[in-house]
Amino acid sequence: MAPRVRCVLTGRVQVLGHTTSGIAKQPVAGPCRVGPLGFEADEQGDLRAHGGEFKAVHCYAWSHYAHWRRLQPAQALFDRPGAFGENLSLEGLDEDGVCIGDRWRIGSALFTVTQGRQPCFKLNLRFAVADMALQVQHSLRAGWYLGVVEPGSVQAGDACELAARPHPQHSVARLLALIRDRETRPDVLEAVLALPLTPSWRQLFERRRRSGQAEDWRRRLLGAEARSTGG
Repeated sequence: MAPRVRCVLTGRVQVLGHTTSGIAKQPVAGPCRVGPLGFEADEQGDLRAHGGEFKAVHCYAWSHYAHWRRLQPAQALFDRPGAFGENLSLEGLDEDGVCIGDRWRIGSALFTVTQGRQPCFKLNLRFAVADMALQVQHSLRAGWYLGVVEPGSVQAGDACELAARPHPQHSVARLLALIRDRETRPDVLEAVLALPLTPSWRQLFERRRRSGQAEDWRRRLLGAEARSTGG
């Protein structure tokens, strides 16, 4: 299947459990304008970890929903796109099919693939599943972020056309697997650090190279629960 946009989604910040989040996205009818910081009328609850120029647009593969429906058949959120807070629900494309630094033409906008998503505890609240963020991380079905190279408009049905692929050996799935598998071998990390990484991912892999150890995930994956138990 040629990659295409199933739907464009945006949302406002709302209460989510003990915190707030913009994860609840709704489909947009017709063309939606996207600029350097993302789609019009879209919001993020914590700008330290979400949004900004490196995480302007979150993509998620519609094909992954079949996996989650098998695991959680009673979860109504999996009946339609937007369960994971994605801005673009995509058909014919997943984490194995996009590489760091890719440029994709979607609608009249041009995007670059910046990094994969590192799921956080808000997914646990969203789905009322205590380890949902960990499940997403282990599955590598996490989604990925785009930066906006050229603003434009995007709508459902638009084709996703690959314009450039400077780093074909470094798919988003491969880098997410390195994070999940706690990879610390210097030769592997040197190759990763040669990529055009976002500041947060450069910091992550540089710290691993220096220390020879992987980072502690508890606070990201458990949030307040990790703090209450000393994580």
